[in-house]
Formats: sequence, structure tokens, C-alpha cells
Amino acid sequence: MVDIKKYFLQKSMTRVMVDEFLAKEYYNAEYAGSEISKTPMGTRVTIYAGRPAIIIGKDGKTIKRLAQILEKYFNLENPQITVTQPEKPELNARVMAFRLAVTLEKGYHFRRAAFMTIRRIMNAGALGAEVIVSGKITSERAKFEKLKEGIVYKTGNNLDVMVDRAIAIATLKMGIYGVEVVITKPLRTIDKISLKQTAGTSTGGESGEVRVTNVRIIDETQNVKLEEQLGGAENDQKSQ
Repeated sequence: MVDIKKYFLQKSMTRVMVDEFLAKEYYNAEYAGSEISKTPMGTRVTIYAGRPAIIIGKDGKTIKRLAQILEKYFNLENPQITVTQPEKPELNARVMAFRLAVTLEKGYHFRRAAFMTIRRIMNAGALGAEVIVSGKITSERAKFEKLKEGIVYKTGNNLDVMVDRAIAIATLKMGIYGVEVVITKPLRTIDKISLKQTAGTSTGGESGEVRVTNVRIIDETQNVKLEEQLGGAENDQKSQ
């Protein structure tokens, strides 16, 4: 009898090892993640990358070699590999982290490259972005520099739902640079409160005027006259 806990644990470990292998092997292709699913024909592997052509290779040679590696070393039965781009690469922290690492390896200044990364993320519609570059960036002593724009959540439920975080490594002559990218996705927060317009109120367009209906105006002079008449009638009754 198959141990169910051991079976699912092994499947999860396989997914993690495949993900780490692809991230290390194809960071130049701006690797974003992968999905593994079992099918009657074998195993379907979907790879998301900003530059799919690097993973596919010329005449599909690279992807064929990758299929052999997944079958031999990771025990994936008849892997069918599909490579595609993520929906919005600029809102994927892993893509932007690997892209920044490759930019640093090409010789760009770390501060300029970090500003370019944040600008691309914010232009894509993100609520906030944070980039941290650490290493021997300005001197022989290692330090880090942090650049931030917009809203970046650090705690709470929004951290799990809205924030995407990734780490990459750039190898330079000065040593190894660590890159961390944090992106706050353009989603609606749970605790966001907005005023709902009711049927009894209507806005006046661009002027910002508010019109209130169903209001009765009471004339105070009529109330005074009515009280005087009632008071006179009571006095006549008492005199009689």
C-alpha cells in the first residue's frame, strides 16, 4: 500500500527541485516559474519566461535536452514541455529580479539599473516597488542600497495576497551581488472603504455639488399661529 503522505511529499519535493534547477539554469531567459501536471500521455511541464526563445533554442535543441534531463534526473514520465511568457512580465518579481541581475552583469551601474527596474514596474501599474542591491557596490566593504517607490506592505494579509518577492544573484568581477525585488500588485485591498451612492442623493457632476431630496420644510410662523389659536380656545373653555 502506498503511503499517501510520502507520495505527496515526494511530488512537492520534485516540483521544488525542478523549479530551483530551472531558475539556476535559465535565469538569462528571465525565468518566472513553472507548473507540473500529470496527464494520460505523460507529464506536462509549463515554463514561464520573459525570453522563451533562449529555453527553446535553435531548432528546439535546448528544449529537447531539457526534456531528457527532467526524465533522467527528476523521474518525470515522458515530459511534454511548453514555454510561454507570463501575462505581465513587469509585475512578476522573479522576471524583474533576473532581468536586473543580467543588467548588472552587463556592466550597468547598479543605481541606474535599479531606477530603470522600478520605473518599468510602476509604469506597468504596480502600487509600489522596492529594489535592494547588496554587495561591494561602491567600495571594498560590502553594503546594500534600497530604492523604494509607492506602497510596499511588510506585514498583514496584504503581504500574502498582494506582494510578490524574488531574489537573484549577479556574478561580477568585484564579487557576487545580491538582488531583491518586491512588487505590490495592483489589487484591491480587503480593508479599503468606499462610500456607496444611494438613490436619495445625486452628485452634481464636475462641480461636486450634492443634492438632497425627500426633505420637508417646516414653517415656524404657522406653528406659532396654531399655538396661539389653541391657547385662545382653551381660555374660552375655562371662562365658560
